Amino acid sequence: MNVRRLIPTTAVAGAVVLGLTALSACSTSDAADGGNGDQLKVTASFYPMQFLAERIGGEHVAVTSLTKPGVEPHDLELSPRQIGSISESDYVLYLKGIQPAVDDAIKQSGVQNTVDAATLTTLENHGSEVSGHDHGHEGEEHADEHGHEGEEHGHEGEEAHEEHSEGDGHNHGEEGGADPHIWLDPVKYAEVAKGVGKSLEKADPDHAADYRKNTDALVAELGELNTAYETGLKNPATKTFITTHSAFGYLAERYGLTQQGIAGIDPEAEPSPARIQELHTIAEKEKATTVFFETLASDKTAKTLAKDTGLKTGVLDPLEGITDKSQGADYIEVMESNLAALQKALGAK
Repeated sequence: MNVRRLIPTTAVAGAVVLGLTALSACSTSDAADGGNGDQLKVTASFYPMQFLAERIGGEHVAVTSLTKPGVEPHDLELSPRQIGSISESDYVLYLKGIQPAVDDAIKQSGVQNTVDAATLTTLENHGSEVSGHDHGHEGEEHADEHGHEGEEHGHEGEEAHEEHSEGDGHNHGEEGGADPHIWLDPVKYAEVAKGVGKSLEKADPDHAADYRKNTDALVAELGELNTAYETGLKNPATKTFITTHSAFGYLAERYGLTQQGIAGIDPEAEPSPARIQELHTIAEKEKATTVFFETLASDKTAKTLAKDTGLKTGVLDPLEGITDKSQGADYIEVMESNLAALQKALGAK
């Protein structure tokens, strides 16, 4: 596995190497004076939140992710020790609606500095089919209607969580709930990064200048990533891609593509014969070439569909966790790999 680039080594040491032991090793008195020595003790719910906390917090934070590498985030169950450790944190960063167990534990933790990333950008509804052209105006209306008020999104998030807490605890917009996969759109992820930076400045004003500097650097890097996607996906032979995990609604919308999910919310669900036939027709009509599966779930469904429809298979990583199987060492590298996979599948030059 490649060395994680662009991430301060102190943050990596605190967050990745120590992992959950960083929490259990800290005494209550440590938490009271800012975690490990002078560092802010940060708990992140899963990888996309961990990446933001590490990059923006830099050497001033000790980050622990509640979701271990290789664990499907939606399936996470917290141990009593983890639940207790949340309460000892100085700062908690999570995304409401992805992990019901985490949402519940944070609600009961009493931690003052808790930040729900969903309140830092605008969430939208995406079904298993998402077109970049169909949702542009919807997004604008949604932004006008809801703005970026944390409270409003907080209540929305609770309602959405109640609606889709059954099944895998994870909604992709099919039942009318908001799609939580905001991190797969570099522009929305940059909006979240800005909000995280401001909240860290408030939580730890002594290091505000560094948080601002780190935020600006990350936002610039995400801007470059967005430009790479815009340029790389500008003239595709087809705009349709098929995926086992309907996680790419925001990405499809941003770059004018159409996502076709195989079986909705569960990436390992068996598609119905009717859906297989429908996808076969769509693939022929739209000249789709590839069925994508993800690194943290089985590729069985994708291979079954590919065999039945004569399509290729490929990996499109929803970036819910980084493992040795990931096509890159961090968020930026895996997103670059996703771009290359999409370019190949869509015939973009």
